Amino acid sequence: QVHLVESGGGSVQTGGSLRLSCAFSGWSASNIWISWFRQAPGKEREGIVCVNIRDGGTTYRDFVKGRFTLFHDNAKNTVFLQMNSLKPEASGVYYCATGAQIYNCFRSSDFNAWGQGTQVTVSS
Repeated sequence: QVHLVESGGGSVQTGGSLRLSCAFSGWSASNIWISWFRQAPGKEREGIVCVNIRDGGTTYRDFVKGRFTLFHDNAKNTVFLQMNSLKPEASGVYYCATGAQIYNCFRSSDFNAWGQGTQVTVSS
């Protein structure tokens, strides 16, 4: 069973940076995609970026392109999300997730394994 643990959240001011980590274990061959989602209070969970662990292919949502970078270290079973030029609307709980059958890597219902989340707060 896949287990994911996020870390690295915190509080920063507008324009600041944070690096989130997602450590995973219990990986199986059917888990190909890892995605980062965030959920702001009162809003639905939205996908931000996803990575194909096998070939490294990464897809970003338009609203984070140029500011967020995902990279992964398969030897350490960890995926990182570097977030720069943060804005207050980026505040929320950030989750990493995976699943065995992902058809849309930004659709939360496709994922069945989630971490506990890490809080990010960006103040103006």
